[in-house]
Amino acid sequence: MVVAVLLFLLGLILLIKGGDWFVDGATGIAHRFHVPEILIGATVVSIGTTLPEVMVSATSAVSGHGEIAYGNAIGSIICNTALIAAIVVAVRPGEIDRKALRIPIAFFFGASAVYMAAAYLFGGFSRLTGVLLLLIFVAYMAITITQAVKGPKLTPPAEAEEEGKEQEEEPNPLYKDILLLVIGAALIAVGANLLVDNGTIIAKALGVPESVIALTFVALGTSLPELVTAVTSLIKGHGALSLGNVVGANLFNLVLVSGVSTVLSPFAIPGGKMIAGMNASLVVDIPLMLCVMAFLTIPALKRGKLSRFQGVALLIVYAAFCVFQFVS
Repeated sequence: MVVAVLLFLLGLILLIKGGDWFVDGATGIAHRFHVPEILIGATVVSIGTTLPEVMVSATSAVSGHGEIAYGNAIGSIICNTALIAAIVVAVRPGEIDRKALRIPIAFFFGASAVYMAAAYLFGGFSRLTGVLLLLIFVAYMAITITQAVKGPKLTPPAEAEEEGKEQEEEPNPLYKDILLLVIGAALIAVGANLLVDNGTIIAKALGVPESVIALTFVALGTSLPELVTAVTSLIKGHGALSLGNVVGANLFNLVLVSGVSTVLSPFAIPGGKMIAGMNASLVVDIPLMLCVMAFLTIPALKRGKLSRFQGVALLIVYAAFCVFQFVS
């Protein structure tokens, strides 16, 4: 048990450091080719910080632990929104670029409809569902990149100034960025294996369902790169980058994380706690995932800014969610 806990913690450390290096390398390459910051946040950085979830869920699905693959995707979205984004909003609420976030938000709720159809109508995720989710991911990337290439003038003035400052700084050599990218990906892969294997051992030893571990500890662990990015963005005054990263990461959790794991190994909705004769996941987890995202994004799209009330309210919701998972 002690060895499992130590290896679990080592896995988290490798995931954090691997995600950090991957993001540094990917961002360095993107900046080298003058990709707008908002695109970096919603695509490159989001993919980098979502890699832990991809590796954990894919490894779990292949090894027959669909509960972790399923719970990790949903739990990471709830964690990203009600904890990480909530911290950013509670500490430093501010204006957002509505145009830049409309596409990822629209794709998220569109992908959610597919996800819900598979969960509520079919009770599980088939390989066809996984392929459809991956196609949504490809469509999102194609549209986002195309718009960024065709519309460079849409870059906000503040962002343009930051890009100008970045250009004045001495960039890393290209080989160093590529090296960070490769080593970061390798650390993520190793950390994911340690996390899944030892998380399963700990869950069994404590008598806690794997789905609960996935929705809380594993989800929080694999979301740590997003948390690191959020804190760094706050310190540097890039709140938009952080929010774009969270929204993009949430979308990728649905279409990339769930898509890859389902294509590799289809699985049914895990059994467990029941509420009013229904699977608790269908009553609480999926609806909460949609509600916290709607609460964060819809008012922001209408007003063009985020409020501290949203952040505080989401933090309270996340605390209640964690309590529910362990006491009910």
